[in-house]
Amino acid sequence: MAGVFDIELHDGDSINQDESDDDIVENREEEYNRTTNINTILESDNLERVQLSEQNVNAGQEKTGPQDFELCKILGEGGYGKVFQVKKVTGKDKGSIFAMKVLRKASIIRNQKDTAHTKAERNILEAVKHPFIVNLMYAFQTGGKLYLILEYLCGGELFTYLDREGIFLEDTACFYLSEIILALQHLHNQGIIYRDLKPENILLDGEGHVKLTDFGLCKEHIEEGTVTHTFCGTIEYMAPEILTRSGHGKAVDWWSLGALMFDMLTGMPPFTGDDRRKTIEKILRGKLNLPLYLTPDARDLIRKLLKRQVSQRLGSGPEDAEQIMNHNFFEHINWQDVISRKLEPPFKPSLKSADDTSQFDEQFTATVPVDSPVESTLSESANMIFQGFTYVAPSVLEEMCAQPRIVNARSPRKGFLSTGSLHSLSSRSPDGHIRTTSHFHQHRHHVVGSNNIEDTEMADIGPLFNF
Repeated sequence: MAGVFDIELHDGDSINQDESDDDIVENREEEYNRTTNINTILESDNLERVQLSEQNVNAGQEKTGPQDFELCKILGEGGYGKVFQVKKVTGKDKGSIFAMKVLRKASIIRNQKDTAHTKAERNILEAVKHPFIVNLMYAFQTGGKLYLILEYLCGGELFTYLDREGIFLEDTACFYLSEIILALQHLHNQGIIYRDLKPENILLDGEGHVKLTDFGLCKEHIEEGTVTHTFCGTIEYMAPEILTRSGHGKAVDWWSLGALMFDMLTGMPPFTGDDRRKTIEKILRGKLNLPLYLTPDARDLIRKLLKRQVSQRLGSGPEDAEQIMNHNFFEHINWQDVISRKLEPPFKPSLKSADDTSQFDEQFTATVPVDSPVESTLSESANMIFQGFTYVAPSVLEEMCAQPRIVNARSPRKGFLSTGSLHSLSSRSPDGHIRTTSHFHQHRHHVVGSNNIEDTEMADIGPLFNF
């Protein structure tokens, strides 16, 4: 499915000439009867008249809405909406468990950047399919809300495991880093920068494998050598070139990977301060202090990922992830086994069932799930901004199409049947943070947009998906 919100035709775009004969209509004048009276045709008793309705237009699509999902638990909540665990109560996948991200249009539309980030996340979730990236199953909207139905990742956040363990052994960190690297490599190959890598945005599935979530800060259409200037991300993991607004590209994700690796192996990101200004100062000018207990390969990889000069940073060249994958820290990794999910996860979530929510914060899961009513309705012109939001995953459509469909009609002709800003608002200020966790994680700072260092703090939605 091509552009969801925008369909653009660029100069030089080619059109596939290898068309099926079914798409070609030959106009043979000798076979066309110019004396045919149209009124006679319309008055004929042989015509079948059909009333157009939602039931017979685009009948091949599965039409979904809030009514098709039963609310089970709340998994997270924030300024833009909520994340629910839901059960599908209709259709071929009836009984399946999903995560439902609900966003209020009125909150998003107030800010142009928020609207752009919402569109970007929606487009990216549809376009990107990868073993280590969360799957979008459905998307739909009502007059006042947007709904994203994603696979339910019952393993919870990597943040939870890191917070519980304090630090990871290098073998454990190597496992998670290898899966994350392949996910980032896939995004980069699609011209997408992730820009918000941190333990809260890394979820685990039921087997313990990684899934990247929250694509609200991603930047699309970034080619080799091009840069963008948006000031966004979680400061402790932000690359220097984002902070200085000097223009950044895909290499910012490799800086964040280095900060994440340091966090896994030491229990803290490499540069932290009592407030945002001090943290930024340390990122730009502070000395990198590596614990002596790290192995030489781990120390070397962290140093090379946390190079302030982008051109010197590992992964900044055209080879991108390949440079990192070839580092000695990963010498025992078989990358084909990684992508095939053959490596044994270091932590296998202890789950009682497919709908188990034990890995999520009881502050949310113990609350009665209610999708609150919309207080205001957008105008027709405002709603046009979200035109094309609806989506059904190809896997769902394939399952539908696998079943034969019987059509009774007089005409022998065959019809054609057609199918977080949502920015990641996870403020880490003591007041904004809503979970009880380690001292450091209560003080992370998340910013988006604005040219002012004192960007407005944004409330944390909690686990699963941050808006």
